[in-house]
Amino acid sequence: MRIRARRSVGIMASTAFAAVVWTSVAAQPPASSPQPQQPPAAGAQPPAGAPGQPAAPGQGRGRGGGFRQPDPIDFQKHDGWTSLFDGSTLKGWSGDSNWKVEDGAITIESTCEKPTGTVYLVWQGGEASDFELKMEMKGTGMINGGVQYRGWIAPRPGGQAAPGGGRGPQGPCPSGAPRGTAPDPKTEEQWNMWGAQYDFDAGNRYTGQFYEQSTGRGIVAWKGQVVRTEQGKNPRLLATLGEPAVIDSYYRPNEWNELHIIAVGNQMTHLLNGHVLSILIDEDASKARKNGIIGLEVEATGKLFTRNIWLKKLSQ
Repeated sequence: MRIRARRSVGIMASTAFAAVVWTSVAAQPPASSPQPQQPPAAGAQPPAGAPGQPAAPGQGRGRGGGFRQPDPIDFQKHDGWTSLFDGSTLKGWSGDSNWKVEDGAITIESTCEKPTGTVYLVWQGGEASDFELKMEMKGTGMINGGVQYRGWIAPRPGGQAAPGGGRGPQGPCPSGAPRGTAPDPKTEEQWNMWGAQYDFDAGNRYTGQFYEQSTGRGIVAWKGQVVRTEQGKNPRLLATLGEPAVIDSYYRPNEWNELHIIAVGNQMTHLLNGHVLSILIDEDASKARKNGIIGLEVEATGKLFTRNIWLKKLSQ
């Protein structure tokens, strides 16, 4: 009998407790169901904290303010920049007669019948140390070239002939005409540049990489790479910038491409159409150059076009 009484009391107590809990839960207001977001009405401002918008007061991470996305640059905006090309003449530049101006662009064409070899067009405005340099460039055929910077003038190493000579293709050109001869390297020595290059080629094998002309280092940072150099050591790969196919997709074949170089201290960054293609952190004191001249370079066959060349010096 005592056992049954205790069980009855226990059951009654449990039932009463459950009723209290249920009453307490039932008394809470129901959670509101998530509502689908509606687009802002025409003319309405985006909510605070949206990309490109300042955060609402008090938002953020306790650092005294909110956050906002950075504003994108306008590649065609040139406030604070110096134009290096007037769009109609080669005033301020020096090179052989292969360099011309056509339809607002500096052009050079190399063919089997009239090859240019490796030649340079050198800006005569002096040296640049820390700077940004931007321009538009496109190419046809198999043309290969690029932008020289922090460079200097010197004869080709060891009396080396211009690429494309010597044991290149022999016999007549595909047109049947005799194969031409590139300019005499001796006559080109006054423009022959050494040093850093933003590589550019119509076939998009090398576009955007960091190449060094004539010094023996050659390709230092391949496109899609972040590389560090140190004296007495091989270059070291720090990181990659994306899958090769994605990196390749930034190039616009047969169209104008936006090239942007940022050289500050020992770091050189190459951008193409708003994307980072390569970065070199050059800590090899025996090879790194802190300043130098600017120029254009071309080799192989095809045609190279360059326009809208702008320089912003970040230090004197």
